[in-house]
Amino acid sequence: MIDVIYIEQSVRDHPRARAIVARFPAAQVIDCDHYGEIFNRHNQNFRAQKLRPALLLAEKIGRRILPVPDGYGLDGTDGYYFSHILNCLYDCRYCFLQGLFRSAHYVLFVNYEDFIADISDLCAQSDKPQWFFSGYDCDSLALEPISAFTDVFIAALNTIPNAWLELRSKSTQIRSLLDREPVSRVVCAFSLNPQPVIDRLEHRTPTLDARLAALRKLQQHGWPVALRFDPLILGEHFRRDYAAFFRHVFAQIDVDGVHSITLGSFRAPRAHFRRMADLYPDEKLFAEAFDDRQGQIGYAAATEREMLAWCQQQLAPLAGSVPVYLQSA
Repeated sequence: MIDVIYIEQSVRDHPRARAIVARFPAAQVIDCDHYGEIFNRHNQNFRAQKLRPALLLAEKIGRRILPVPDGYGLDGTDGYYFSHILNCLYDCRYCFLQGLFRSAHYVLFVNYEDFIADISDLCAQSDKPQWFFSGYDCDSLALEPISAFTDVFIAALNTIPNAWLELRSKSTQIRSLLDREPVSRVVCAFSLNPQPVIDRLEHRTPTLDARLAALRKLQQHGWPVALRFDPLILGEHFRRDYAAFFRHVFAQIDVDGVHSITLGSFRAPRAHFRRMADLYPDEKLFAEAFDDRQGQIGYAAATEREMLAWCQQQLAPLAGSVPVYLQSA
């Protein structure tokens, strides 16, 4: 899976970095002073790198915990996001990361303890629940066999009484969660779309039914789960496909064990969208008649409102009292 590992000199002897390197005895290991020397180079071929990404082991310095953008997260909560990994195992055509980063390589920041210390400091400043989202610049679970992220972060956050963690993922890598007792303040949030959308745009990801099977296992083990219908993709058979999709999802799960639902239509920052379209000029998604609304590219405002309202209407008899939040960032 990993042929080349770059490692910052500052973490060369970090126990987590050494354990990860040991997992790949055949990989070429290359020292560097800073991961940006490789990750931020100009004139990189993102599409070529996506075929065989390297792994960069680094130390995250500076601001590790950031406020979530407007419209992201859950209404009425204080929210922050952090990225222990940059980039994703999967290859979703709509993903803004391919427009954000020059490189398709994975960056894994091994100094978990510094992230946790920052989270603890933030939580100490307020008695209110503080939400932390780990799937903004990566998939929270896809590289779990390498990162061992959940083991460290869940144990730590379980000692901080007002810290809540969302693990947002399309992955079926849930063994680490099934091997431990569930924590009520850790929500496993699955990004879901109809299978035709997955086939067309969510390359290398698990099927819808595989994700639902993982979700059911987590529910049966006692973990809170959440449904993230985001991004909604408008297509020729949007209403037919999404109506059948919503019915299928709720036929497979225990609605009483669902923490929350979010809905959001496709959108991307203007600069990121342009890079995405340049990477995949034949992708029909980027030829849609999108609007530019204050630097965000997405469906026209009236179209978006109609999509979201129709989805809310479809979900109402299925979701019961589960809160539904609209996403716009």
